[in-house]
Amino acid sequence: MKKGNLLEGILFVLAGIILLGVALLTDSVLDSLLIGFAAATISPGIVMICKYFYWSTSKNKERYQEKIENEKIEFHDELKSKLRDKSGRYAYAIGLVTVSISIIIFSILGQLGIIDNSRLIVLYLGGYLIFQIVIGIVIFKQLLKKYE
Repeated sequence: MKKGNLLEGILFVLAGIILLGVALLTDSVLDSLLIGFAAATISPGIVMICKYFYWSTSKNKERYQEKIENEKIEFHDELKSKLRDKSGRYAYAIGLVTVSISIIIFSILGQLGIIDNSRLIVLYLGGYLIFQIVIGIVIFKQLLKKYE
């Protein structure tokens, strides 16, 4: 495994520690957000560091090479590459329609005075992000079934 992966993991952990320190040392309305970002950087950083040491041991080096070869084959497979592109286009189109409808709905709710704070919009956009990821995967799997 490349040393760059280890360095990336260390940088993630350091960034998370800095964010956590800022959150704990200041008294701000952004403390909960900073703690969330800290956890969101420390956790993957630790995972990256653990993966580096796991795959760098002598007993796992051969398995790691096989894994990398399989990933390269999967990534460069023409059918899967085209299906990833196609599912991305579909997810993008669905996302555009969803955002367009959302703009209209939030405009109406704002005019009616139903939405006063932005928390609902932030929760909605978080759900939308998860929706985009899931719909992309679902469409890819459906296209893969269709063409295999």
